[in-house]
Amino acid sequence: MNTLIGIFLVLGLMILVHEWGHFIVARLFGVRVDVFSIGFGPRLFGWKRGATDYRISALPLGGYVRMAGQDLSEVDSSDVAPTGAPDELMSKPRWQRALISFAGPAVNLILPVVLLAGFFVIKGFPYPAYLDKRIVIAGLPGASPLAKAGVHDGDRIIAINDIETSTWSKVNSVLLQTPATGTLRFTVEHQGAKQTIEVSAADIRNTDRVLGNLPAPALVGRVERGKPASHAGLQRGDLIVSVNGTPVRNWFEFFDAIRQSNGQTLNAVVRRNGNELAVAIHPMQDKDEDGQTVWRIGMAAGTEWAFKEMSLAASVKEATDETIGATGKLMSVIGRLFTGKLSVRQLQSFVGIAVQAGQAVQDGPVDTINLMAMISLNLGILNLLPIPILDGGNILLLAMEAIRRRDFSLAFKERFVQVGFVFLLVLFAYVMYNDVVRLLPSHS
Repeated sequence: MNTLIGIFLVLGLMILVHEWGHFIVARLFGVRVDVFSIGFGPRLFGWKRGATDYRISALPLGGYVRMAGQDLSEVDSSDVAPTGAPDELMSKPRWQRALISFAGPAVNLILPVVLLAGFFVIKGFPYPAYLDKRIVIAGLPGASPLAKAGVHDGDRIIAINDIETSTWSKVNSVLLQTPATGTLRFTVEHQGAKQTIEVSAADIRNTDRVLGNLPAPALVGRVERGKPASHAGLQRGDLIVSVNGTPVRNWFEFFDAIRQSNGQTLNAVVRRNGNELAVAIHPMQDKDEDGQTVWRIGMAAGTEWAFKEMSLAASVKEATDETIGATGKLMSVIGRLFTGKLSVRQLQSFVGIAVQAGQAVQDGPVDTINLMAMISLNLGILNLLPIPILDGGNILLLAMEAIRRRDFSLAFKERFVQVGFVFLLVLFAYVMYNDVVRLLPSHS
């Protein structure tokens, strides 16, 4: 049921919004829309209003808006050639047709801001609840400038540059606002006694885990089917208490135990519904995003969320910043795919996204909204790539026709679309195959 709900929210709604973008701008320019379809293939059901047949079709792998007088070279066109009527698409100037193509991706790019801002206003801005905990140093690396200055595990950071830092949230806020150069003055409590130490701001910025491990609980979140965590019987909500007899105080200690296991069995104790259970976890080798071989068990960290009330203006700003940041990361991923630095196997098809959507619904509203925003952003950016059959390919073709001041022949445009169709079909089949293989119990 979670998967069905997830498919409707994450895929159905995103496709609906995308096609609505094309539809609304087409109608704005006076283009008659014959069909508004969610899905491809045979019509299952729907209704007709005005000149438009609104329908749900059999294959839920996308959608389309069929406009009157659409170019016959397009895969979702009808068999009726343009007649030159003023309400047909091909009767409109190229810039209007380009805007109609751009409208779908544009709405997908705007939607994450709307979704996130609306969620922040209604529910509040989500942040890990552990950030409200009192700051106590744990797992401080020996190379940390604080460790070199005499700070030890169990010490408390009371203030930085005389600014009170009683919680992890406050200390993070202070460090983010400190200059990149100069000296930082830490007030530290060690075994009840206060002391002041000074360290270089540059050293602080250039050090990982400068304050040790965050107090994120070793909480089990999403568990991948067929992976070591699943085989061991770990369940969402389990708390890792110890590994091989060593107490686990936070998620990072558990993460380090997995990465440093060298494939050896991890004998863990987990707390579930107030009871402690022993489980044996056998890590497996896998590749990370940089292609490096690492040990993994196939699970994600669980998160306990807290929420901070935000105004509408602050919500819009935060949502915009997050969307811009996610866009930059996605563009980087696309660049790495085209340069071969990232494997196509990392991509997901309808199958993988459907599984993720179901898991996000189970995880709660924070994960669901974030996934919806990310899928919408992906749809927007990927559809703008200059690949034939995509909106970006259509815009490219219109731009080329505008430069040469005449249309390409129907035969050329058909070949142009066929190249894109075959490319996407092969890519889709390959990605779907990898998704299905990952779901098989034997794939571990």
